[in-house]
Amino acid sequence: MATVALVWGILAFVGFGFGLLPCLGWMNWANIPFALVGAIVAAVAWSKESRPGGRPAPAVAGLVLSLVAVTVGLVRLWLGGGIL
Repeated sequence: MATVALVWGILAFVGFGFGLLPCLGWMNWANIPFALVGAIVAAVAWSKESRPGGRPAPAVAGLVLSLVAVTVGLVRLWLGGGIL
């Protein structure tokens, strides 16, 4: 499940990158919910698949990438007035 969270986070981060391009800010409307689901999957993977020495690194990376995509996507929508 941690690998799924990492892949989901990478896809959300790539979607956020496309949303930063001029005239493609509307993509954030689809990417933010996608990244939120990825953050939930990563949080569940982080809590379920704990190793004796620590937390699974792919789940943490997926969580960070998803949260960065959500945060920057929201800022981009706010700066663009929700459209651009």
